Amino acid sequence: MLRLFANLKPYAWDIFWIVVFLFAQSLAELYLPTLMSDVVNNGMMKGDTGYIWKYGSYMLLVALGSSLCSIVGSYLSSITGVGFGRDIRDKVFSRVESYSLHEFDKIGTASLITRTTNDIIQVQTVMVMGLRFMIYAPIMCVGGIIMAFSKDRELTLILAVVLPIMLILIGGLASVIVPLFKSMQAKLDKVSLVLRENLTGIRVIRAFNRLKSENERFKDANRDLTDTSIKVNKIMATIQPIMIIIMNLTSIAIIWFGGIRISQNEMQVGDMMAFLQYAMQVMFSIIMVTIMFVMVPRAQASAVRINEVLDIEPEIIDPLHIKKSGGQGGYVEFQDVTFSYPGAEEPVISNISFAAYPGEVTAIIGGTGSGKSTLINLIPRFYDVDSGCVLVDGVDVRQMAQKNLRAKIGFVPQSPILFSGTVSENIRYGKADATDEEVAHAAEIAQASEFISTMKDGYDSQISQGGTNLSGGQKQRLSIARALVRKPGVYILDDSFSALDFKTDARLRVALKKETAASTIILVAQRVGTVMDADRIIVLDEGRIVGIGKHKELMSTCVVYREIVSSQLSEEEIAK
Repeated sequence: MLRLFANLKPYAWDIFWIVVFLFAQSLAELYLPTLMSDVVNNGMMKGDTGYIWKYGSYMLLVALGSSLCSIVGSYLSSITGVGFGRDIRDKVFSRVESYSLHEFDKIGTASLITRTTNDIIQVQTVMVMGLRFMIYAPIMCVGGIIMAFSKDRELTLILAVVLPIMLILIGGLASVIVPLFKSMQAKLDKVSLVLRENLTGIRVIRAFNRLKSENERFKDANRDLTDTSIKVNKIMATIQPIMIIIMNLTSIAIIWFGGIRISQNEMQVGDMMAFLQYAMQVMFSIIMVTIMFVMVPRAQASAVRINEVLDIEPEIIDPLHIKKSGGQGGYVEFQDVTFSYPGAEEPVISNISFAAYPGEVTAIIGGTGSGKSTLINLIPRFYDVDSGCVLVDGVDVRQMAQKNLRAKIGFVPQSPILFSGTVSENIRYGKADATDEEVAHAAEIAQASEFISTMKDGYDSQISQGGTNLSGGQKQRLSIARALVRKPGVYILDDSFSALDFKTDARLRVALKKETAASTIILVAQRVGTVMDADRIIVLDEGRIVGIGKHKELMSTCVVYREIVSSQLSEEEIAK
């Protein structure tokens, strides 16, 4: 947690003034019992009304000053704590944004969400409380002991017995509760994971009538978290009455032994009342520290999880010496590329070599799991190759700035992702400064203008999160329009026509060919009809290239391609 506190540097002056105001509040509260002692001993016992009014007024002024210092200190503590949480949240989000897909897979989306929200809130809460209690409580504790000792040395022995008992209880509490808090955060991750899977997969769950089993799975995860939380709260609940009992017994002991000393004329009534006040201040300070000790372990567990996110160094970073492309715009080449996912026993793709040229369509086809999507994910450098190299415009992608590399690419993923907002905002995601004419043109080429015109507000119609108010084909066409508006040198279409009917598919491919005549198109598809007219067809099988050529060439030379074609087309269609 101390590492996170390094982010408090911008709030140094705020913390300084918090210390000043809380120190002033502590001094005022430590001075009040002494004033009260003087009023009782020298005013009330002697019947001096003027003395009572004089020192009573001092007490009111000191109490007012203490209240003002408390208000200002609390305000500054809240501002600092919330600002600290905002800065950490921003750092975590920025770090996550720099991750490669491998780092995302390593931690998991559900855990990253929990760490960015719940874990940071835990640390932020401790920060706000700590700025108040961790400064105020020690001053009150030490000052209270000193002032109590100045009033009566013998009675101070009561505190010498009580305080170690309270500290032992706090230490025992911390040793038991720290592992439980760590366990709670992990179980909260599990609940988030199950909840996220159920929300995103609700259609599948209902289609297979698995509501009951998924409900049970969530109940198990929720019950596991609940049981641990109840156990923690039981421990916390038992410590409070124990502390109150200790405080009450301490008060009884002070009054008992103080009464004896008063009867022996060794102590005045006002001093005993002041001593009782100081003892209570010391005890309350210990309780404040106890509260902090209850909160700190959970925040510490959260801080460890936050630091794990911040400590992970992205595998894919920009090189120190960035090369600028000077070759043919849109040229893509794979040179003996081999790639395997971290922890995998065998490579996903092996010894891949081919080139894709501007003005041509390069299609990639193969069975499920043959490595098609993996191959195209290497072009925008979502992953780095194990061996070989991927060239874009004649430069190895590992020697280019990621921003510059991806600015050359219009990427349409296999599962279209849309964001909440209007239709035009989603298309402009590919080019922020695109004009209305450019947006409309991209939508027309993508065959999306027809359904957009039927929507209530046209291009200003709202799209819900994830595009749930659109069909699969509509989402794919908007994703294609988003890539088209960018007008890049390389188009990567990862099975982007799968949800389209054959008629729309054909119209879209004709329109694309005219629009992207000067660009390189790399097209991944499952349907043979989508790739038959490509300038170059690459056939993948078990991560290796088993054929490259045009449709007719592959029909005579590639067994795998012939099998794919025969499984999709009739004899009459093949003969054409």
